Amino acid sequence: MPNELIFILTVLLYLGSVILLYWLFGKNGLYAFAVFGTLLGNIAVCKCVDIFGLSTTAGNVLYASTFLVTDILSEKYGKRAASKAVAYSFSTMLLWMLGTQMILLFTPNANDYISESLTVVFGLVPRITLASLAGFVLSQNIDVFLYHAIWNRTGNGRGGLWIRNNGSTLTSQAVDTVIFTTLAFWGVYPAPVFFSILLTTYLFKAVVALLDTPFMYLARSITPIEEKGDRYERTGKSDEAWQRAERV
Repeated sequence: MPNELIFILTVLLYLGSVILLYWLFGKNGLYAFAVFGTLLGNIAVCKCVDIFGLSTTAGNVLYASTFLVTDILSEKYGKRAASKAVAYSFSTMLLWMLGTQMILLFTPNANDYISESLTVVFGLVPRITLASLAGFVLSQNIDVFLYHAIWNRTGNGRGGLWIRNNGSTLTSQAVDTVIFTTLAFWGVYPAPVFFSILLTTYLFKAVVALLDTPFMYLARSITPIEEKGDRYERTGKSDEAWQRAERV
């Protein structure tokens, strides 16, 4: 299967999964995807691929999808909920880094056949994870900050949604790409390859950011299954009033 087709399928898979998890589990589904995306993204980013003739990493779509998560949380539940997703992902990445290195400390026995492969993959984890942590924390907080800064100027109408979504994400993705790519790959690849990865990584993240706009509008119109029916019983508020209260 060509990489170009896989790229298109992963865009649909991951962005669609964000919406599905949100519909099924509400905020908890979004938190779950944020953690999943950062963990698997730290593995996928180690693989270099060519898409449409451009060199990039295999983790771009997955990692870019986590920005849709924080934008949905910002839109539907407010800054505190979005910041919580960043905190969950950050904590999990720290544990992931420590856990993978503990695995490598074990001495394999004579029957082991996987240890060398784990060393190849997990041996890159400290540098990749530290680079990811630095880029993730800064860029995601910038994303949340910009989203609400634009929100304050555009109001909460659907007409300004694409500005909030794309303006915050495209800017924060640029910050993340520069920080992560430099810390993770500078000196690993020759300079021409490094700058090619830097530029194409942002290009593909920007494409995903633009493609996630319809999913953002869809998420805005969704009331998660677990939040239906019992809102009024719990709060005495309508759906609209409940959502306003959540954003405080």
